[in-house]
Amino acid sequence: MTIRDNDGAASEGRVSLVNDPRVRGIFFQVLLVAILAVVGWTIVSNTIHNLQRQNIASGFGFLDRTAGFGTSQSLIDYTEASTYGDALVVGFLNTLLVAVIGIILATLLGFVMGVARLSKNWVIGKLAYWYVEILRNVPLLLQIFFWYFAVLRAVPDKRSKWSLFDTFHLNVAGLWLPKPVYAPGASAVGIAIIVAIVASIVIRRWARKRQEATGQQFPVFFTALGLIVGLPVISFFAAGMPISLDHPVFVDSGPILRQGFTLGTGMTLIPEFLALTLALTIYTSAFIAEIVRAGIQAVNHGQTEASYALGLRPGPALRLVIVPQAMRVIIPPLTSQYLNLTKNSSLAVAIGFPDLVSMGGTVLNQTGQAVEIIAVWMTIYLSLSLITSAFMNWYNQKMALVER
Repeated sequence: MTIRDNDGAASEGRVSLVNDPRVRGIFFQVLLVAILAVVGWTIVSNTIHNLQRQNIASGFGFLDRTAGFGTSQSLIDYTEASTYGDALVVGFLNTLLVAVIGIILATLLGFVMGVARLSKNWVIGKLAYWYVEILRNVPLLLQIFFWYFAVLRAVPDKRSKWSLFDTFHLNVAGLWLPKPVYAPGASAVGIAIIVAIVASIVIRRWARKRQEATGQQFPVFFTALGLIVGLPVISFFAAGMPISLDHPVFVDSGPILRQGFTLGTGMTLIPEFLALTLALTIYTSAFIAEIVRAGIQAVNHGQTEASYALGLRPGPALRLVIVPQAMRVIIPPLTSQYLNLTKNSSLAVAIGFPDLVSMGGTVLNQTGQAVEIIAVWMTIYLSLSLITSAFMNWYNQKMALVER
């Protein structure tokens, strides 16, 4: 018979409390939070002390001060008299422009190359294979340098040009193309485009429900194409042709300093923008091609055989049967590539393109507001990534299998 006193019971209670996994977990979590709080407070206090020692005022009040520097590309009105806040907006819009165009072009090119990788044609298959293997294994920064220094700096100088259809012209100053000029009534064309897109989406949903109910197909593609092309054209002529084109004017005679394209005519895509967009598009498309190839191969081969047995040709079978099922495998890694493309656009600073990092770096050098500028960079890139992820997650749920 074992007799225990009160001290023995209390000691056993303390031992069991120490051995409780839930208690230990709470203890270590509290300890970790305390350590992080101490480290964070140390960093913040040291930062404030260093800023005070260098007579740098913290806060975002510097955004209202005059920037005093220009930029080679701006989607908004910007001059040297604009503010630092305007400069950051210019950089953000340039980054957003490169990201959106790059994502669209990389997706189209990546899908083409991914399907080409599976082609039974030996030449097409090998070309797509080497396209993927070479481009995804060469660092992106080197590809940017290649397009900028080896290609776009090897074109004719400012007093010469290469022309395509006498409409698109290329020289060392960039790609010159017609600039649209809007007159009163041009908004009607834009409204027509929006209405056509919305109507196409409504018709597509109606056609899908109709096909599920009756089995009858509706020519959605040609109907949408007719709406998106036809409705704006009708609005264009109905409004009295309010949109015209301002072609770039090229002077090939006279004083040497006046030869070349006349400033203020046409529209110019600067070499830095072209090099960055081309490099991001081609580099990312190589990864997307492999994602598409893997997604298509993940679909059971029986689906292909069944579609052929129903009389579908390879093209319609791929478009209507294989790719819709492959999208469930393609979308998650595709999202990562979109995020990588957006973040990789920050390499634009290497060739002087005025993106968010480049413009912010200039503001940082002039003001010394390192903490605030870095906070702006982190906030904007994080926001772009979260928005992209949210949209792709929504689209992934739309493509998911529905249990019946």
